[in-house]
Amino acid sequence: MADDDLATLGPAAGARTTSTDRPADGPEHPQPGPGQAAPAAGPTGRRLPRLVIAGLVLAALNLRPAITSLGALLEEVRTGLGMSGTVAGLLTSVPALCFAAFGIAAPRLARRWGPGAIVCAGMAAITVGVVVRPYAGGTGGFLAASALALAGIAVSNVLMPVVIKSWFPGRVGSMTGLYSMALALGTSLAAALTVPMTEALGGSWRTGLSVWAALAAVAVPAWVVVVRQRRAIAGPATSAAARPPEAAVRITSSPTAWALAVFFGLQATAAYITMGWMPQIFRDAGVSAGTAGVLLAVTMAMGVPLSFVLPRLAARMRHQGPLVVLLGLCGLAGYTGLWLAPAAGAWVWALLMGISNCAFPLALTMIGMRSTSSAGVVKLSAFAQSVGYLISIPGPLLVGTLYQHSGGWGLPIALMAGLMVPQIVVGVLAGRDRRIEDEA
Repeated sequence: MADDDLATLGPAAGARTTSTDRPADGPEHPQPGPGQAAPAAGPTGRRLPRLVIAGLVLAALNLRPAITSLGALLEEVRTGLGMSGTVAGLLTSVPALCFAAFGIAAPRLARRWGPGAIVCAGMAAITVGVVVRPYAGGTGGFLAASALALAGIAVSNVLMPVVIKSWFPGRVGSMTGLYSMALALGTSLAAALTVPMTEALGGSWRTGLSVWAALAAVAVPAWVVVVRQRRAIAGPATSAAARPPEAAVRITSSPTAWALAVFFGLQATAAYITMGWMPQIFRDAGVSAGTAGVLLAVTMAMGVPLSFVLPRLAARMRHQGPLVVLLGLCGLAGYTGLWLAPAAGAWVWALLMGISNCAFPLALTMIGMRSTSSAGVVKLSAFAQSVGYLISIPGPLLVGTLYQHSGGWGLPIALMAGLMVPQIVVGVLAGRDRRIEDEA
């Protein structure tokens, strides 16, 4: 069987699961869903879940370096390509726009070719886009190659929760935690190492950006093996004719889907504002540029351990609302500190913002828990992330506009704090123990 359906990426796809994080038979022996054959009992069948985990980690490591490495060298890129300030500013909003535009196509592509094959193609697109864009010639070529890499990131963003739901339906929390931790690690590494590596490799920003293609290139063969071995062990009972049809889900009629989409968008807004403007807030308060960069790195690094722990905890709870409130209160406390004493308590505010930004892995966990099937998860993931990233686009630009016209950080910080309130409200609604299939 070809890897041609959302419900057949993993042996357990299509099975209705609870929100617990305890596997019935362990990760090496996932249970088949209704109408599906059990995986082969040979070495290939037993090895495949481990290969999926390796592919999951490698893919997650590649979902942010293309963005954060550019941020570290944006001034050099702007000078080298002769970009105007306006174009450079718009460049910071391109990732969210591409995530929204290309992410919505992920379900259709996955139905045609299979989630595993699309993630593999996504890793290849990241590899080509990252290695080509510094040498594409001019701003237009740079933007086109960047869009290719971001398209690969977008479809992989949407399909990672589907891979987790399909292969590890009883371990959504722990596997989402592993994925989120790897994503945070890749983000932090690119932010911290891009400039030192650029200097070590001769000082060219082109080399400093293109070197991250090597990491994506490593992920491609891993997913090629996953797709080929999945096809090799699939039995005839998993063909489309043998599988019961999935219940149709009208995603736009689900209140939970809308709550998740808005929650995802508001947490993404907070994250982009933090990454884009927090160092400047500290620098304007008298903190040195070097220390401001370290403070941002601390904020981002907080996501590495917390992204592993938080989804596991969330998966064991029937209602994730208390976690939403806790993260939101940390964000409000951090913004209050930035307003009252940005320099005096800088390290505390950086830690609080890092905790608050862990709403991202919590959102991913809830996406995996708010549907009963992998087909439902891919629709929910595409909807929540595409709508969410569209919501996040104006935030950083609005903060910059308020800062420029007010001449200080009072109004921008008030905006950040104000957006945290609806984030808490919709997050509590999204955290209720409901399934989109039941609502539809």
